[in-house]
Amino acid sequence: MTKSVKYALLGCGMMGLEHVKNIALIEGAEVVAVVEPNLEMRERAKKLLENVCFYEDLDSLIRHPELDAIVIVTPNFQHAEQLLYILKHSDLAVLIEKPIVTDVAQVAAIKQAAAAHSAPIWVAMEYRYMPVISQFREGISAAEIGPLKTLTICEHRFPFLSKVGDWNRFNQNTGGTLVEKCCHFFDLMRLLSGSEVVRVYASTGQDVNHLDESYAGESADIIDNAYVILDFASGLRAMLELNMFAEGAQYQEHISAVGASAKLECFVPGPGRFWPVEKLGAAPIAKLVKSPRLPKGPVTTYVEVDAKLLAAGDHNGSTYYQHIGFYKAIVEGAAVEVSVDDGLKAVVIGMAAQHSAATGKAVKMTEEGFNFSR
Repeated sequence: MTKSVKYALLGCGMMGLEHVKNIALIEGAEVVAVVEPNLEMRERAKKLLENVCFYEDLDSLIRHPELDAIVIVTPNFQHAEQLLYILKHSDLAVLIEKPIVTDVAQVAAIKQAAAAHSAPIWVAMEYRYMPVISQFREGISAAEIGPLKTLTICEHRFPFLSKVGDWNRFNQNTGGTLVEKCCHFFDLMRLLSGSEVVRVYASTGQDVNHLDESYAGESADIIDNAYVILDFASGLRAMLELNMFAEGAQYQEHISAVGASAKLECFVPGPGRFWPVEKLGAAPIAKLVKSPRLPKGPVTTYVEVDAKLLAAGDHNGSTYYQHIGFYKAIVEGAAVEVSVDDGLKAVVIGMAAQHSAATGKAVKMTEEGFNFSR
């Protein structure tokens, strides 16, 4: 018999609705309670959730009867405080959207509270669960390319979307683009390499997007392009290339892992709803390309995603697979695959990159403020 898990959502904006749609695809999973102060977002949620209870605040939400789990999908700057409140006042399982913090000063309190919590805490890192990236990871771990030497993640995408209250236009709210957007990629680098970052250097700019935008007299200050170089303890060198005004490309992400004997590449399309089907036909399909050194001859494998999963969000089916893992952690006691430490480490790397860009200096991860082990 399938065990029922009752979920609450703290925040039900664009990403919150993606969580709603994917939870609905899991037998035994049900969203029963929501906090969403924005009336427009609340009305959108009501169309998907006929029997849900809406609450005005977090304290009321976690008191909903028979609740099993809460999903935090609020603006970044609220995450740490809300997580701490939930951990202090409940024994609920928690799935929290990235970034888990926006200030390095919040790290110690989160680690301490999480260590004392008995229920699963899962940090949402959707990119891990894209089917093509899962296969890409298997290709690396199976040593098909030889010892991994260099790793490059390139994302050429659309600008940040408009959010309620335009909160995502300011570094103080998001943690900065290299935290808000790129903690996903720093998490992937740690996962794919099995190693930790020891040094970060970043060069960034705000060259095209949001230049003429002003909110309450304040100009938007989020960057729209960057290069980040990372050195790992294993000797691996990695690079992130980010461009947020290049949405005309066929693929949004390109990941390249080069070993001693072959190169493995991963190509991920952007959200299908942005692809001009009427002009260009069907949206691109994710693919892997393996290129051995000898004998030469690239091999391409296409990785299709179930249409129902593509329709349920913008992340190539990954949100569904992430929720399957979280569900199993709740009902079966399965291991949490993206821990609080994983989420915090990815964010601290992003913060180090933001600091490097601001100062023009490389940052060692042993420096005060970025030493995660303290």
